[in-house]
Amino acid sequence: MQRCHWVNLNNPLYVKYHDEEWGTPIYDDHKLFELLILETFQAGLSWECVLNKRQNFQKAYDNFAIDKIINYDDKKIESLYQNPGIIRNKLKIKASINNAKIFTQIKQEYGSFANYIWHFTNNKIIYETNKTKSELSDKISKDLKQKGMTFIGTTIIYSYLQAIGIINSHEKTCFKYHSTDNC
Repeated sequence: MQRCHWVNLNNPLYVKYHDEEWGTPIYDDHKLFELLILETFQAGLSWECVLNKRQNFQKAYDNFAIDKIINYDDKKIESLYQNPGIIRNKLKIKASINNAKIFTQIKQEYGSFANYIWHFTNNKIIYETNKTKSELSDKISKDLKQKGMTFIGTTIIYSYLQAIGIINSHEKTCFKYHSTDNC
């Protein structure tokens, strides 16, 4: 079975993520939220680094329960700052809580975050590889920033769009390239 060239075959988490998640269209708001938060922590780091800490993030962030996150108090935020199992960047932690609040507002405005994010392509999947940003990621990043999100630049958004399947960046030789067509 041939995979995208970048998959670290020595990391079972990475292989599983590539094979079962990355590039598969996601419409579930809880999953969309989790990946958005994780992508913001990726800024300046590799996805593999974040992925290796994913279980720690899930535990530290109450399994990404947005209703809990938007109400984190100073004590909880301090515990995140001190948690060696996650990426302890104070600006990213603050951004994650802020972005949870904006995510909730978007859900209220559009009925779901999925409705919001997928409307940019009229629910269509875009096939493209070898990019780190696009006009689409520029547009969504700008819109999210105008709504108040932070740590949400065009490169992060492009990576997010790949992760949630709006952009299919599986290489043509990868077994996953056409597997998302009927999702």
